[in-house]
Amino acid sequence: MIGILDGKRILITGVLMESSIAFHTAKVAQEQGAEVILTAFPRPTLTERIAKKLPKPAKVIELDVTNTEHLDRLEGLVREELGSLDGVVHSIGFAPQDALGGNFLNTPFESVATAMHVSAFSLKSLAMACMPLMSEGGSIVGLTFDAQFAWPQYDWMGPAKAALEATSRYLARDLGREGIRCNLISAGPIGSMAAKSIPGFSELADVWNTRSPLAWNMADPEPAGRGVVALLSDFFPKTTGEIIHVDGGVHMMGA
Repeated sequence: MIGILDGKRILITGVLMESSIAFHTAKVAQEQGAEVILTAFPRPTLTERIAKKLPKPAKVIELDVTNTEHLDRLEGLVREELGSLDGVVHSIGFAPQDALGGNFLNTPFESVATAMHVSAFSLKSLAMACMPLMSEGGSIVGLTFDAQFAWPQYDWMGPAKAALEATSRYLARDLGREGIRCNLISAGPIGSMAAKSIPGFSELADVWNTRSPLAWNMADPEPAGRGVVALLSDFFPKTTGEIIHVDGGVHMMGA
């Protein structure tokens, strides 16, 4: 059977664990016919081990999205491997520990700047590094955690995700003329490495136990991965600047 990504060439960042949305995005993308290349930082060898669990082999490139040299060399490395790209997945986020866990009022600017650079500005950096590989147009998809609310313990990652969401809209505006779409998936909480780094994450995640219309399983990243793959496909040819929620419906619940 022909998959919805048949013949597509996709770059996916952020595969650190088998429990991550990025890993399941790569898995579903391969199952749907895509050729996949992965990026990793700071431990490419870890991603190489995880990549062996994918249905097909996938090359891993070291990429620190805050490193200009890494971004400058990305085009050449990807072109050598795949020739060009049809899609890019941004699954990158980081905040220092003093920017999380109830420390919002005391977080120093240096830590906020790190969170913003890695979690939001990097979407623009990655898009610009990959744009020469997308001469025929394509799709950029990022991952957010609904930034219209102030979540327990999430602190400066909340404003960072708000910046990511705004960045996606501006990229959608400016890359549309190149035939490149830019959208986000707003996923519910997943027990990934990023989640485990948030002090008190269980308090945040507990919201889904009481407010999700659809039963939510924190151990199942595949629904979010399927959402990413759908946006990478040609089934949303005129959708850009959008945020699609894959969160069991929590985003629309009132009191």
